Amino acid sequence: MAQKNILQYVLLGLLKNQSLSGYDIKKSFEKDIGEFWQANHSQIYPQLKNLNERTLIDKEVIIAGEKLEKKIYFITDKGLKMLNDWIVSPTPELSVNKNEFHLKLFFISDKNDPNLPIMFQEQIQLHQSKLINLKERRTILFGNKENREVNYGHYLVLDYAIQREENHIEWLNNFYDYFE
Repeated sequence: MAQKNILQYVLLGLLKNQSLSGYDIKKSFEKDIGEFWQANHSQIYPQLKNLNERTLIDKEVIIAGEKLEKKIYFITDKGLKMLNDWIVSPTPELSVNKNEFHLKLFFISDKNDPNLPIMFQEQIQLHQSKLINLKERRTILFGNKENREVNYGHYLVLDYAIQREENHIEWLNNFYDYFE
């Protein structure tokens, strides 16, 4: 089965509510979308070009400073229809979650392996730091209840990410306590 090009929908979704430059889109991946979808600079710009050629988005070139051209992208009616069709289409498959830490654990045979406490402590610290950042982000974006109503889907995804991190930390701590 051919793999769906999800990135095109992500880009259309980002452009649904506001016009953005390629740089702004890349920043959205770093701040918000990156919680559940990754894309590199080398993927984003060719996809923007492709969407523009297919008239799903359009762009306006503005001059920033004296000579620097900046492309601002916006969704077209055709792109909005495609995005809405995708949103209501079934999602029958579970996504594969690539997690290097879990992969390493899979290959450890001995429950007394001296690397386990070190590995778990590192993961606990990483996930605690991520949890702090997610909670700060929630306060910034959704401290005001009206913002939850306007961007409810974003709020739900952020809430899920916080719960996921809390559960992951609890799981890590349960095993880390075993090693001590």
